[in-house]
Amino acid sequence: MDIYNWELQRRVDDLEDLHNDEAMPSMRERSGELVARISEETGSFLSWHTSRRGFLLGAGLAAGAAVLAACGSATSARLAVSTTVRPSRLTGDLLVAALAASLENLGVYAYSAGISAAKAGKLGSVPPAVANFAQVAMAQHKEHAGAWNGMLTAAGARSVSTTDPALTPTVRQALSKVADVTELANLALEIENIAATTYRDSTAVLSSKRAVGIAASIQPVELQHAAILNFVLGKYPVPSAFSSLAGAQAPSSYYS
Repeated sequence: MDIYNWELQRRVDDLEDLHNDEAMPSMRERSGELVARISEETGSFLSWHTSRRGFLLGAGLAAGAAVLAACGSATSARLAVSTTVRPSRLTGDLLVAALAASLENLGVYAYSAGISAAKAGKLGSVPPAVANFAQVAMAQHKEHAGAWNGMLTAAGARSVSTTDPALTPTVRQALSKVADVTELANLALEIENIAATTYRDSTAVLSSKRAVGIAASIQPVELQHAAILNFVLGKYPVPSAFSSLAGAQAPSSYYS
């Protein structure tokens, strides 16, 4: 058990390094590029819906303070586990951003519920490194959601505080039946795999290269979450040579 816990903690440390040294700097860099482009243009943010080029004017993440504020607000805001009230129907890259934010919120919800169950003694013995991983993964999902919400609010759209509408009922039901770490890890693994495949699929849908870069910078982190969960479950961490598109959520599912 000591060897298992040590190895798992090492993998969690590697995960934090990937997220902090690669994923987040990449997102910030692309945010800066978008803001620089916005500052060169004139017109209203409302122009985002009239053309693909309009996305570059209206859907850019706000770099620096704006991005950090978005991440901070996502961390502190109350997460609504709901599939209702999504005003102003979104399209294009903004719809992808909304779906991505809702998937990240779903990850936050699942890990938060698991942590609460563990603290209440409902999951039996929980290795310290597993508990630490859940905290780290939850925090990273919050940051990812904050980044996508920064894109939405910069475009004049509302941020997304709800969980993915298509998957929430299933996840909620599954969480009500979770009785140990293995069952929780299996559920979390399914969510991470869906998020990763959705990000991969979104690279073919997004019209902005900078938005593609943001999605591509997040997907490896989701895949590493999945690899750690496979390790927790006693499975080979990387079971396939290529990532699959099975389970990817279409942007239209945000309005299901």
